[in-house]
Amino acid sequence: MIRIGHGYDVHKFAEDRRLILGGVDIPFELGLLGHSDADVLAHAVMDALLGAAALVDIGHLFPDSDESYKGADSLMLMREVCRRLREEGYGIVNIDSTVCAQVPKLAPYILQMRQKLAEACGIDVSQVSVKATTEEGLGFTGAKQGISATAVCLIEKN
Repeated sequence: MIRIGHGYDVHKFAEDRRLILGGVDIPFELGLLGHSDADVLAHAVMDALLGAAALVDIGHLFPDSDESYKGADSLMLMREVCRRLREEGYGIVNIDSTVCAQVPKLAPYILQMRQKLAEACGIDVSQVSVKATTEEGLGFTGAKQGISATAVCLIEKN
């Protein structure tokens, strides 16, 4: 059995926060606001994986009302998501994701993001795609107010 999942996440920029995308610390004057490390890319990927398996979303699994997740490393959370997938008998076929950000430029970090996501999921980097785009100055990302990410994945029953 093959299943497809889709995930979406968005976080607004904030001062005095690190910018972490796909587990990579990106040098930038602003970070993203969130209860965990606010890794918008990892969050979209996790929701795609959970959705494909028809499991709960990350808000239910790691609620922001639980202080134990405050500042949590999203790749650690992703390892837990992937453990649950394996427990349900699923393996990841591939992940395809897009980060939408007017700033900063992300091209130099794409391979690192792919590697970190693949490692957290226990799959080969060739199974993970990360792309970056802008909205040409439109919308909240174009206005440099935050970053969004989407992800789709394919999983199969082992």
